Amino acid sequence: MSWDLLLWLLALCALLAVVVQLVRFVRADGDLTLLWAEWQGRRPEWELTDMVVWVTGASSGIGEELAYQLSKLGVSLVLSARRVHELERVKRRCLENGNLKGKDILVLPLDLTDISSHEVATKAVLQEFGKIDILVNNGGRSQRSLCVETSLDVFKELIELNYLGTVSLTKCVLPHMIERKQGKIFTVNSFMGILSAPLSSGYCASKHALRGFFNGLRSELATYPGIVVSNICPGPVQSNIVKNSLMNDITQTVDSVPDQSYKMATSRCVRLMLICMANDLKEVWIADQPYLMLVYLGQYMPTWAWWLADKVGKKRIENFKKGLAADDYFKTWKRKHD
Repeated sequence: MSWDLLLWLLALCALLAVVVQLVRFVRADGDLTLLWAEWQGRRPEWELTDMVVWVTGASSGIGEELAYQLSKLGVSLVLSARRVHELERVKRRCLENGNLKGKDILVLPLDLTDISSHEVATKAVLQEFGKIDILVNNGGRSQRSLCVETSLDVFKELIELNYLGTVSLTKCVLPHMIERKQGKIFTVNSFMGILSAPLSSGYCASKHALRGFFNGLRSELATYPGIVVSNICPGPVQSNIVKNSLMNDITQTVDSVPDQSYKMATSRCVRLMLICMANDLKEVWIADQPYLMLVYLGQYMPTWAWWLADKVGKKRIENFKKGLAADDYFKTWKRKHD
């Protein structure tokens, strides 16, 4: 074989590899490292069995679905949120459809804004199960209002709930993990913790703060390789987060529930979260296209990303002022390309 032919074959192989990666990206619903872990990595069914997992925000949405999928893996579950009756409902369904008994699930009401209660709650978990292997910080609220029209109380609430409450609970659990020299802390962040969008300035601020905090914490814990700190960043997912969003005033929430058919199914999002947990990934991005492309643009071509964000943001605000779902334009895009 001549050298010229060999070089042509190598070039062809390289081109083919690029094409394959592009096809994978177009079809991707998570960052490529996460999807590689799903294909070749460790299985949640192998890695998470017999662990004690504490999930906040477990009464609905991602937290509720996470409880259901974890209940099938043979873990011990701690379910926390403010609404006790909803937690009991989730517990009953876990017992009906999972592999757990009543003693394996602790319903622990928790208000993330009541920081004084976090130490007591942590002690209650340790008294019940003797350890905390995984903390999933999932509690929080979103926002749907223009900054200039929004009360400062809304921004305070978002920071106290999404950021300070999560930091406080993590600080209560962390000494236990340091003592054991092992544990996993997974924080459900958002694409809005990487990028930003109009109508959610306070929410974006709280999520950016969370990402910065946990990235810094991970570096501080470098001497404890058995402790994993991970940011899980989903894009739009079918849940009640928009319905429960704060608006101009602390007493206002979104009245109607918009069509969510264009968003990622909650079950798929949670499955990818479990892949992240099983493989100790430090940060993952979970979303269908075109949302995933926007985050990659923001990471590698920020000038283009902000140009596109401004274009999309104007349409988002127009829809909001007309009383339409803010993200209707993405719904139209999805229907055209599915």
